[in-house]
Amino acid sequence: MFRFTRPLLQHALKSSTGITGMAVHPKPLPVLLEAYQATLSRLSEIPQTSVYRQGAETLTQRKLEIVQDANGDVDIVEKGLDEGQIEEAILVAQDELSLVGKMIEWKAWEPLEEKPQPGQWEYFGRTTQFK
Repeated sequence: MFRFTRPLLQHALKSSTGITGMAVHPKPLPVLLEAYQATLSRLSEIPQTSVYRQGAETLTQRKLEIVQDANGDVDIVEKGLDEGQIEEAILVAQDELSLVGKMIEWKAWEPLEEKPQPGQWEYFGRTTQFK
């Protein structure tokens, strides 16, 4: 008789995500780890002073730690990430990786080429100052 480890048994029993068009991923944790590591690698191309890099790096590092500390247990990862099912977390991670590439392309950390018009960045009675 074959013995399954708990994570393999849990994943083998999951026959559907219950989300139309979203299949059960056969190996979700390695894919998630790879996405987080790739995101951290790409973020290193952005200056450390960038607020986007600081926030995305901190969040991605925390998510990576959750996956690493789960010891292969998909349920622990799903609860720790709080992003729905593991397949949804993979989509979020891949979207973030894609966004990092766009932020690098756009050089979003650089100052604006033109000063904004007066009142352009005024929302809810608050004004943002640009130098």
